[in-house]
Amino acid sequence: TGTKYGCGGGGCGACTVMVSRYNPSTKTIRHHPVNACLTPICSLHGAAVTTVEGIGSTTTRLHPVQERIAKCHGTQCGFCTPGMVMSMYTLLRNHPEPTLDQLTDALGGNLCRCTGYRPIIDACKTFCKVSRKEYMGCSCNFFHFFFSKTSPDLFSEEEFLPLDPTQELIFPPELMVRKAKQPAKTRVFCGDRLTWISPVTLKELVEAKFKYPQAPIVMGNTSVGPEVKFKGVFHPVIISPDRIEELCVVNFISGLTLGAGLSLDQVKDILADVVRKLPEEKTQTYRALLKHLRTLAGSQIRNMASLGGHIVSRHLDSDLNPLLAVGNCTLNLLSKDGKRQIPLSEQFLRKCPDADLKPQEVLVSVNIPCSRKWEFVSAFRQAQRQQNALAIVNSGMRVLFREGGDVIKELSILYGGVGPTTISAKNSCQKLIGRPWNEEMLDTACRLVLNEVTLPGSAPGGKVEFKRTLIISFLFKFYLEVSQSLKRLDPGHYPSLAETYESALEDLHLKHHWRTLTHQSVDPKQLPQDPIGRPIMHLSGIKHATGEAIYCDDMPAADPELFLAFVTMSLSLLRRFSPQCLTLPCQWKAAVHCVGQLVCAVVADSQTLAKQAAERVKVVYQDLEPPILTIEEAIQHKSFFGPERKLECGDIDEAFKMVDQILEGEIHIGGQEHFYMETQSMLVVPKGEDGEIDVYVSTQFPKYIQVTWVASTLKLSVNKVMCHVRRVGGAFGGKVGKTVREIFRCILERGEDMLITGGRHPYLGKYKAGFMNDGRILALDLEHYCNGGHSLDESSWVKTGLLKMDNAYKFPNLRCRGRVCKTNLPSNTALRGFGFPQAGLITEACITEVAVQCGLSPEQVRTINMYKEINITHYKQEFSAKTLTECWRECMAKSSYSLRKTAVGKFNAENSWKKRGLAMIPLKYPVGLGSVAMGQAAALIHIYLDGSVLLTHGGIEMGQGVHTKMIQVVSRELRMPMSNVHLRGTSTETVPNANASGASLVADFNGLAVKDACQTLLKRLEPIINKNPHGTWKDWVRLTGSLWGYEADMNWEKGEGHPHEYFVCGAACSEVEIDCLTGNHKVSTTWECLLTTCERLKLHTCAYWMEVGCVVVSCEKPSLQLSVVLSAALDIGMCGRTEVLYLCSPRALGEGLERRQPACHHQPHVLCLLCLRSLRVSSPNRNPLTPYPQCSRHCCFQSSIVLFNPASVLTATIGGSFSLLPTGMAVVIRRFFQDTSCAFEQS
Repeated sequence: TGTKYGCGGGGCGACTVMVSRYNPSTKTIRHHPVNACLTPICSLHGAAVTTVEGIGSTTTRLHPVQERIAKCHGTQCGFCTPGMVMSMYTLLRNHPEPTLDQLTDALGGNLCRCTGYRPIIDACKTFCKVSRKEYMGCSCNFFHFFFSKTSPDLFSEEEFLPLDPTQELIFPPELMVRKAKQPAKTRVFCGDRLTWISPVTLKELVEAKFKYPQAPIVMGNTSVGPEVKFKGVFHPVIISPDRIEELCVVNFISGLTLGAGLSLDQVKDILADVVRKLPEEKTQTYRALLKHLRTLAGSQIRNMASLGGHIVSRHLDSDLNPLLAVGNCTLNLLSKDGKRQIPLSEQFLRKCPDADLKPQEVLVSVNIPCSRKWEFVSAFRQAQRQQNALAIVNSGMRVLFREGGDVIKELSILYGGVGPTTISAKNSCQKLIGRPWNEEMLDTACRLVLNEVTLPGSAPGGKVEFKRTLIISFLFKFYLEVSQSLKRLDPGHYPSLAETYESALEDLHLKHHWRTLTHQSVDPKQLPQDPIGRPIMHLSGIKHATGEAIYCDDMPAADPELFLAFVTMSLSLLRRFSPQCLTLPCQWKAAVHCVGQLVCAVVADSQTLAKQAAERVKVVYQDLEPPILTIEEAIQHKSFFGPERKLECGDIDEAFKMVDQILEGEIHIGGQEHFYMETQSMLVVPKGEDGEIDVYVSTQFPKYIQVTWVASTLKLSVNKVMCHVRRVGGAFGGKVGKTVREIFRCILERGEDMLITGGRHPYLGKYKAGFMNDGRILALDLEHYCNGGHSLDESSWVKTGLLKMDNAYKFPNLRCRGRVCKTNLPSNTALRGFGFPQAGLITEACITEVAVQCGLSPEQVRTINMYKEINITHYKQEFSAKTLTECWRECMAKSSYSLRKTAVGKFNAENSWKKRGLAMIPLKYPVGLGSVAMGQAAALIHIYLDGSVLLTHGGIEMGQGVHTKMIQVVSRELRMPMSNVHLRGTSTETVPNANASGASLVADFNGLAVKDACQTLLKRLEPIINKNPHGTWKDWVRLTGSLWGYEADMNWEKGEGHPHEYFVCGAACSEVEIDCLTGNHKVSTTWECLLTTCERLKLHTCAYWMEVGCVVVSCEKPSLQLSVVLSAALDIGMCGRTEVLYLCSPRALGEGLERRQPACHHQPHVLCLLCLRSLRVSSPNRNPLTPYPQCSRHCCFQSSIVLFNPASVLTATIGGSFSLLPTGMAVVIRRFFQDTSCAFEQS
């Protein structure tokens, strides 16, 4: 149960295991991490595989990595934790005292959607050999990130188990003996459909390739594997030469010769060693290759992928092939006809027949020549994130000058990602030979390259304008790099670069500024056994780290057990099917609403057969009309769900007549995938008696699965359907259990999950603002349109964004309207913040534009329009702005906003190609869904004769630690140790009619219910306790308790109500830096993240003032809640890194989401963290709507989305303010080119 299946494509790292191989020639053992989802079992012959269960367990002993990641609070939902543990464990096997670079490199291939990575890094950095004392005074911000101060109360390093390398698992001796004694020979593994051939010599490899010329050669399966899994490619024969030592040769005779079988990680280490030993003029190509290898994929993929496979596969976005081509590398080939050499040229990369491998040939090695004096090689790439992401555009460039001068003798420029193959600007380079290296040459080169490297509108991956910009940007950077190198070679002959140009040469390395992270100490008078307010470890943390935590797909298989696979709609008329696909033809006359719509389900006795059968189902379509995909198309066709929602206050028409200026604008906000680590899963178990069914499902809403999906579909009474949830990662119901009367299981593949389920709603916001010249907005007319997809689903709740659109501002005359657009896309649904990030961003965009028109800073306009004292919102609910005002003022002071503003302006004046922006945004986050029906919770407590307690409640454990928190509540109320309380999970059998878990209210609702149940028990037991105050629990009996929660509701007809239980206030100040040539950006620093709770917290992390309405941060579980606060940083991707793209042709929509593979979903990883400087917490009044004065779940988490996103990733203007406009990096760069005295001529 330890190794998790998260994506199936090596993109998330949840399936990381360690593979160890013994080399009898060198008598060494190599340990390396791999993605189990891509590793064929046949390739592991003779290797030892170590999984997370193998290094430690709760029944034997914990490994120090497992212990530390749990005790440092580095686990929440826990699905990614086994992969994190194994990545770190493998690093420690190779480097018991790793460096900081090695640590980040090892975790680069692992994703987490919960923690924000900080606690994971806290755990792993305890193994680093660099002392904290040594680097606390270092000016390098990178070391401040790793060796910052953390509250000693969160965890104590002195209590950790020591790491003893001598106690690690040894390589199995029997495998070593077998390797040494048994003669090596070709091994053939035969299956029903596939034959796997594993030769051990080059001669055997050549013979196998001669016999099976069409068989692919597989080393790490990182190229063939995804093709088979995602594209349906089938190879009946596969040749795997991973045991051939001749393919791993390394020698340095006429340049560096590398065996084609070396992994990319081995190549990286070899190049690093060569660069250290040789003079710089000989290592230009090696340095460029090394630069790309450091960011290419994650550690797991680099250890699996081979150099030869990377070259021969010739992917259009290959990072190494353009560099190898400009470096004049040659390929050494072998076949039955003998040896042959061919150049790794543009013709080879385009697969021209006369320059390609023959079907019977194999690549043996690659020769990479040394560079020469007066020769310069550079590498460039731009991706959605710095590490483990495919490049949008990459490039390799080389120039050789005539001896002692700046006249071009040779020039080579290649680009990847701009066409179906790697493209060379060969003609442009030829025309530039003989030209001197100056700005006139640069101007000519830009025109020539743009004319030669053309991108059609249908170019792979889209983003045509952005890619055209990158083509020229990379060329300009190359010009500057070479000019600087020439200056170093001959300082007296070549001029220095202008200071304003130097910033173009600096890469935006993501450095982090963590300072102090602490939490509030509990009251000294608090009883020692009272856990509230103490940093309790997640009670499932150890099980997460050891792989013993059971998720839906980990539940033991039954015999017999059936498997379910879905058939989804495809509008493509080009798909071909086998004629024997169905024995029971049927007709479905219903309309097809969207790609991904479910047609039917196929049941088989294995997962493989179910998928194969689903692929054979034949669906015939009739094109009716073009689909509606965008909000604009929906508005044009008047395609909406339900009536328009409208809220209005004041006299807006009259107010527009009185203002000085009127401004109109709009902002588009894209959608976002959930990418929860566990895909939607279910296991259905018919009980065989009275039609009862048990459903084990990963859902946030078990009642909905029980009632709407299962009971309603099968026409059963609800009391015969029991839905069980232990821990979750998604939601889906099933319906075939009654028909087949067998146990069946369905686990969606990542691609299916992304195709069928929706994500965050794309938004279109239109605004019309009437304002005075001093920045006061007197009238605001807003229209919100959200793309709901083909069904309403939860989109009606998104319209509550109208209630939250005011954010922290009081607009005296306001009209806001909202519509949900009906389109032919998968139905969109709830995602963190649920409408608030979009609504808040629309309002902030308007305020920023008003500031520009008034000649003021956005912060001045925000200040003048903020709520003051006690106000009435536009839906007539009272709101006190005292805390909001305090947050704003303190954030302004603590973040040194004025000084930073001056510094940013100075930086922008001194740098032409790097720009910084500074923004400060307030926040008022309304907590609740505005419905009485949704404000309910229940709990059930059993007390047994031995004094133990069994607790169940209606909340779902999603990683936020709600089960741990509820146990803490029981511990305090019943005055008993937490170890005496057990919680089995959530079930409709014990807590009926529970509402969905979400909206930051799980701990609020259920905490009150648990507290009420405990108090009911104590009240009934009071006579017994009074008679025997020193008695035990053995006299107690089973009782129940429940609580119906908040009474919040909204009257939309009257436009008024009390929809929110309470408000959370905060403020954040962030500084962002953007590379104007490439669009690459980073959050330089975020200051003073201030949270207010009922007791003082000292959390110094980011500029972020927030009243967490009495947050659990300081009470039930501060350690985990700190991670929840920090995890909000992960949603920076909503505005800056992640995107959802669809193909626009109705026929092409048959492919569904263009980017369904995990490698194309760029959620933030460990190097994308915000640079949080200070997190401060203040103390508001007691909140009666939470279990304790400090208790509310993670409103801070939901609210912080708006603070982190708009203030972090949008474009920075010359003056240093954020321009809250649609994030089009190409637009930003092109505008910058037009606004500067650049010699480029735009086309």
